[in-house]
Amino acid sequence: MGEKVRLTGKEKSELWIEGVVTVILLLMLNFAVLVLLKQVIAMNQNLQNSIWGIKNVLTFGDGEHIWSWRYLFIWLMLLADAIVVYWRLIRRYRQIQMRHVIRELHYIADGHLDHRIRFAVNTDLQKVINSINALVESTVGSMEEERRMEQSKDELITNVSHDIRTPLTSIIGYLGLIEDRQYRSDEELLKYTHVAYLKAKQMKVLTDDLFEYTKVRQTTTPLNTTEFNMVAMLEQLAASFELEAQKKQIAISVSGKPDPLMMEADTEKLGRVFNNLIVNALKYGQGAKHIFLTAERIGSEVVVKVSNDGAQIPNDSLSQLFDRFYRVEESRSQETGGTGLGLAIAQSIVTLHGGYIYADSTPELTSFVMHLPLKVGQPLEKKSAPANPQKEL
Repeated sequence: MGEKVRLTGKEKSELWIEGVVTVILLLMLNFAVLVLLKQVIAMNQNLQNSIWGIKNVLTFGDGEHIWSWRYLFIWLMLLADAIVVYWRLIRRYRQIQMRHVIRELHYIADGHLDHRIRFAVNTDLQKVINSINALVESTVGSMEEERRMEQSKDELITNVSHDIRTPLTSIIGYLGLIEDRQYRSDEELLKYTHVAYLKAKQMKVLTDDLFEYTKVRQTTTPLNTTEFNMVAMLEQLAASFELEAQKKQIAISVSGKPDPLMMEADTEKLGRVFNNLIVNALKYGQGAKHIFLTAERIGSEVVVKVSNDGAQIPNDSLSQLFDRFYRVEESRSQETGGTGLGLAIAQSIVTLHGGYIYADSTPELTSFVMHLPLKVGQPLEKKSAPANPQKEL
């Protein structure tokens, strides 16, 4: 709730002087009007007779009465004077309010962006104050967003530099040994070149993922949408990972409701999402025996889950899984072959489609859940969103 403008002693004196001066001027004006009117009536006999007739009509009893035309005229004049005095004082008071608002605005403009104008004033000025506060809120929000973006860019550069420097150092080191002919046999030479080749491939994977991440983060990235069967797509993905899953003794199963489940999306980009999630399950689902790919149409959206029965993800890690370069094992090594950008890319692609993705993990099942509209551009039904998702766009 706003508070009333508190007047200073000087401002109260200003209002008092305004009222006194106005009253004096009005009394002088009233006196001049009465004198002038009396002279006009005295000079014009017909007007005097007419006024006298009105007087007789409005007079009760013998002699002058308070309801005679003179007193009625005086009372009307005093009422008009009171209205003028009130209007002048109100106008002056609103001018004082405006000065207070301008003073508050200058205070905010001096850099006190956490300050807000809390005055309760007249309707028109209150709209101006509300607009000013909304503008300040928007400006502060934009500045904070800009700072976050700047910090995000700095973190991105730092992380990329770190992840590129490690394999690059190895490449330069081994190629340096070859350049200086510090190898004892052709087998050792092949070993050095092989290590340099693997490190170069790691760098390529990182740069490819980084390029893909920056591309899908742009809201203007076009989507080549087509109509397809989501269940059939998941079955094709399961078949493509079958050999790798068998090596790890993991079974991949697919289910859909209904089947076929027709929807509209960019299949190439969604394929990248599912690839990242399945690879993530194969790589980090320790002790997993099953990977479940499920799709279900609920109202005007499709809910797709990629789940595994491996080790549970700690709760404090769930909210950070989609952050760039985040790894649950808290290691920046490339031993697992990941760049830390896969889930961030998946999140950005799902967002491009107008959906959202989050992770949920229990001792029985770890799931990545996607909510996608049946058609791109179609808003999702809020009622189908989880009540308290661990990670939601």
